[in-house]
Formats: sequence, structure tokens, C-alpha cells
Amino acid sequence: MTEGSIGDKLIQVALPLAATAVLQQMFNAADVAVVGRFAGKEAMAAVGSNTPVIGLMVNLFTGISLGTNVVIAKMIGAKDETRVRDAVHTSILLAILGGFLLMMVGQIIADPLLRLLSVPEEVLSQAVLYLRIYTLGFPVIFLYNFEAAILRSQGNTKTPLVCLTLAGILNVLLNLFFVIVLRMDVAGVALATVLSNAVSSSLLFIYLTRDKGLLRVSPKYLKIDRNVLREIIRIGLPAGMQGVLFSVSNIMVQSAINSLGADIMAGSAAAFNIEICAFFLLNAFVQTLTTFIGQNYGARKPQRCLRITRIAFAQAMAFTMGIAVVLLIFARPLLSLFNSEPAVIEAGLIRMRYILYFEYLDVLMEMFPGAMRGYGRSLPPAVISLIGVVGTRVLWVNLVFPQFRTFRALVTVYPVTWIITATALAIAYFRMKRVDLKDFFAMPDAE
Repeated sequence: MTEGSIGDKLIQVALPLAATAVLQQMFNAADVAVVGRFAGKEAMAAVGSNTPVIGLMVNLFTGISLGTNVVIAKMIGAKDETRVRDAVHTSILLAILGGFLLMMVGQIIADPLLRLLSVPEEVLSQAVLYLRIYTLGFPVIFLYNFEAAILRSQGNTKTPLVCLTLAGILNVLLNLFFVIVLRMDVAGVALATVLSNAVSSSLLFIYLTRDKGLLRVSPKYLKIDRNVLREIIRIGLPAGMQGVLFSVSNIMVQSAINSLGADIMAGSAAAFNIEICAFFLLNAFVQTLTTFIGQNYGARKPQRCLRITRIAFAQAMAFTMGIAVVLLIFARPLLSLFNSEPAVIEAGLIRMRYILYFEYLDVLMEMFPGAMRGYGRSLPPAVISLIGVVGTRVLWVNLVFPQFRTFRALVTVYPVTWIITATALAIAYFRMKRVDLKDFFAMPDAE
């Protein structure tokens, strides 16, 4: 990452990472599609209504795992092998303990939280059941995310992809078996997802215990290093809180969606599981940018950091808008895979058009924080996102949406918040360059 060409290396890391994220999302998409086809739109709505709730919990530790990525990348760039080992083992233990903690929280809050979201009574019991089974898998879900972050710090995105591909195939087969053969419906697809995640995390753990390099995991070194943990939390917690805040705002939007009925709920759930592929491709470039900057920042190469940023921005825009166009072209047949009812498909089309037509704004909103986190500046983008995204969506759901009460009026909030937040983040990024890191950028690249 610190030598030679840039563009081809960014793509080599980002595309497997994007494929991995899409496969993870396909766990949920397979759940929605199978129950939508074989158990009806009520079961489909029950699964779909859980998406922002699960996202809230997962985003917290996914963000913290990004702290693992940045910290280890910097240590590799600085060639500090002892601290790399400490960071790897601290991250593994943090993932396991954090996963069990949120698993217990999920069991407690499942019913009251879904009631707070105004999930209709006809789907509430199924939604609660899905969430409680899903949260049982949090320890293995978080372990996989931290293991993948460890490998990404060295540019290895292919191994997590291979492990997740195997688990994804298993997930689809288990979905079909539990729902069609055993008639388990919502419980079946949740259980299939948990078992599949257990397989992917176990495969990565075995790989790390057999690694011959810096990232090798050994049980005798499994302990929490306070200094490393503090650095991971300093960088990762603001990123995690940013994801949580996004999820909180999405929960508010989901609550408004729930008030529009099962057809809108089902259509929105189907559209989300399709359009999110564009975001995952974008997010892959964001994480790749963060990792590359982290290593080059640790290696004291400011001019290379700037070149990486420019190239990553251009690639992220091209790839993300490319997939957005493809998804829009095939929107109707893709939505019909989830549910064939016309009202559900029409609702899905509305959401996809309002999201994907403006995806270029999301590119700007995500890439600036990705660059800032690579330099260890994680708090400013989190604060800006709190104000720009959460604040705008809260105001929109409570002030604008009640005036119109239509799905179109509701999903307009997404491009509006992207415009506001992207502008503020751009200002913060260029200020960081001019003020906070001016001495770093005044240096020549280290030889």
C-alpha cells in the first residue's frame, strides 16, 4: 500500500470487499425473498421491519472494527510488529465480549423497541421472534467483522470473501430447507442466518490461527491491551456512533413507513435489499481509502496520501454510479424476486428511484469521512453527521412528512440530507488539511 501504483491496488482491495459486503446483505435479502415468496407479505414485512433495528446494533461494532482496521494499518506502516500483535488479539477479544453484550441487550429490547416503531399488530409477533433469534448470532457476526477488519489492514479482502461465499450458499440452502420443508417461516430464516454467520466467522478464525505473518492469532496472546483498546475506541467509537446515529434516523423513517401499511413496508424492504448494493460498493472504496491512508500516514508519506484520495474519489464515483444505473434498469424484475404483488413492486420502485438517482451525493458524503478517519480524525465527521443526517431526518419525519403522508414525500428526505451533510463534510475535510495537518502535508514523502 505504501509503494508503487495506486489505482489498480485500490480496485484489487475494494472490489472483493464490496462483494463481501453484498454477500453479507444477501443473508438478509435471502431471508426477505424466501419468506416473501413462500410465507406471504406479512412475514416479509416482519423481517423487513427489523432491518434498521439490526443495523443500529451491528453498525456500532462495525464502526469500532474500523478502528481496528486503522490502528493495525498504521502499525504495519510504521513496522511496529509487537503492537500489531497486541492490536490483533485485543480486537478478537473485544469482538467476542461486545457481541455477547449486545446479544443480551437485543433479547431485552426486542419487543418494546418494535412496538415503539409502530410495527402493525398483524406482523409484530413474527418481527419480535425474528429479532430475538437474529440477535443470538451477534457474537459470531461481530467476530467475523473484526476478523475481516484485521485482514483488511494488510490489504487482504479476498479471504473474507471466500469464507462468506461459502456461508452465503449455506444460508440460502438453510433458508429453503427451514421455510419450505420444515414450515418454520420467520424463525427459519433467522436461524439460517445465525448458523451461516457462525460458519463464516469460524472459517476466518481458523485462517488467522494458521497465518504465518504479523496477523497470526494465538490463544496465549488473547488479552486486552489498554493502550491499544484506547486507540481503537478513539478512532472506532465515533465511526460506530455515526453508524448508530444513521440507524436511529433510519428507525424513525422506518416508523413512518410502518404507518403506511404492509404493502409499503414490504416494497420498501425489497427496495432496500437491492439498492444497498450500490452503498456497499461505495463503502468498500471508503474503507479501502481509510486503510491506504492509514498505512501511508503511518509511513509518513503525505503526497501519496493525497494521490490516494483523488484516485479513490474518482473510482468510487464511477463504480457506484455504474451499479446504480444497472439496478435502476432492472429494478422491476429485481423487486419481483421478493414479491410479485403490483402494489409492493410500485412502492419499491418509488424508493429505488429516489435513492439511486441521487447516489452521487452519497459518494461525497461517505468519502470525506473515510479520508479523515485514515488520518485518525474520526470525531469531526461523526459530529457533522449527527447534525446533518440525524437532525434533518428527525425534522423531516416530524414536520414535513405529516403534511403530505405519502411515501414519495418520506423518501425525499434521503437526497436532502445527503446534500446538507456532504457540503459540511467537504468544508471540514479541507479545513483539516489546511489547519490540523498542515505540518504533515508540508513534509516530503519519507524514503
